[in-house]
Amino acid sequence: MKRLLYLLFFILYFHGYTQNNYIVKTEDGRRVLLKADYTWEYIDAASPKSAAVAEVNAVAINDKACQLPSDFVEPKLDNKIQNQLKKGRATIAHVKKKVAKDYNCSVEEVILVAVSEQKSKGVYDFCARGKKVSYKRVGNSIIEKGKLF
Repeated sequence: MKRLLYLLFFILYFHGYTQNNYIVKTEDGRRVLLKADYTWEYIDAASPKSAAVAEVNAVAINDKACQLPSDFVEPKLDNKIQNQLKKGRATIAHVKKKVAKDYNCSVEEVILVAVSEQKSKGVYDFCARGKKVSYKRVGNSIIEKGKLF
């Protein structure tokens, strides 16, 4: 009787591991189901990016939201720290590219307002498309401040 129970437990235990299906999100925001038999399918029928772009275009962008003076100059960064961050692709240029991608604008529209930077971490305040945003860097990882993932 014990052997039968052990066999049943063993079968049920490993049955759960054979059914690993994962849901991932693509760069354009669609969700994809990755199946255990190496096939995949879209969960979302339409791309949500087109709706998001239409919503962004519908909202009027206020250029004065950051309230920067006309003679504003971006703060200078420590060259030693920036040279060390080149290896991990975490320089200010890389951070600006990430902000521009997250807010659907060009890199030229992203303005560095304030910075607090050390070798191991940094906090950056930007004005992107008229909106104030903050990003943080821990090591070579760059994420929006206040977000975990």
